[in-house]
Amino acid sequence: MVTNVCENRVLIVDDERLVRRVIRGRLVKQGYRCYEAENAIEAMDSVKTNQPQLVLLDVMMPGKTGLELLPEIKASYPDTAVIMSTAVVDAVTIIDCMRKGAHDYITKPFDLDEVAQRVGSVLETKQLEFQIKEYQERLKNTVDDQKQQIRTLFVSSIESLVFALEAKDRYTAGHSRRVTDIAISIGKKMGLSQEELDDLRCGSLLHDVGKIAIDPTIQNKPDRLTTEEYRHMMSHAMAGVGIVKPVASQSVVEIIAHHHDHYDGKGLDQTTSGDQIPLGARIVTVADSFDAMTTDRPYRSAMSVRQGLDEIKRCTGSQFDPIVVAAFLQIIEYNNVKG
Repeated sequence: MVTNVCENRVLIVDDERLVRRVIRGRLVKQGYRCYEAENAIEAMDSVKTNQPQLVLLDVMMPGKTGLELLPEIKASYPDTAVIMSTAVVDAVTIIDCMRKGAHDYITKPFDLDEVAQRVGSVLETKQLEFQIKEYQERLKNTVDDQKQQIRTLFVSSIESLVFALEAKDRYTAGHSRRVTDIAISIGKKMGLSQEELDDLRCGSLLHDVGKIAIDPTIQNKPDRLTTEEYRHMMSHAMAGVGIVKPVASQSVVEIIAHHHDHYDGKGLDQTTSGDQIPLGARIVTVADSFDAMTTDRPYRSAMSVRQGLDEIKRCTGSQFDPIVVAAFLQIIEYNNVKG
């Protein structure tokens, strides 16, 4: 997807005039229309007057901070994307920003190429969200059979997007399709209804759609991620929720939100455990983990199928639901879902 930058307005909020001017100069060269504000009052006035698609917001400013201003912007202008900028990489602050509605964050001193890349990436995500809202409006104005047709079209469109994104990376090519095949087989083995299987299919296909908002240099890093990089990577679950929530069922949203939850409740920033985790998410967790383990990744070679099965067994009861694993092992060992 290519963002039409000429249609996008960006507000740069920072109390340092030089910082604003440098960033503005870089983004203007990219074709963006840019505005500046040095404090929260000016920022809200500019958002109201100029209606930017994206706000680049400094976390620490005199008076009202960017962290305090963020929820005000999202409450009054929910369609406006926000990227937070900070001089200190503080995981707690970053998580707080993402929970309050920020789409991404960048750190000072700025790499201007990175700033431009992040702005473009977030605006591409917003374009996708607008397309989803168009589908939502169509859903409101159609009869039941037409609703199903539009829902099918939506899933097909997002599926095509996911596959196109995966195709650019040899490490993730085909991942969502394989995860879906495994998850559906598990669901059938566990006796899920057709409606539950439909939601499981959609949730499996879209479980990683939020990665379009993740820095590709982190996704493709050939070494293990730092703590901050790992938190940024894991934010794709909530980013995915934001993308599909306007049109997907609650069950699909929950699958995407919880597909990295651990059964014992000890996953990153996890608030659920055991059977409180939606069943669809518990199924996708097993399917996703097995496929990830048995395919090459930038930082390691693939495990064999047998090694992957051994790891699934080892983590049963901690990371994985024992009932889901039991169904999965029957499928792998007797039906050869993954060759």
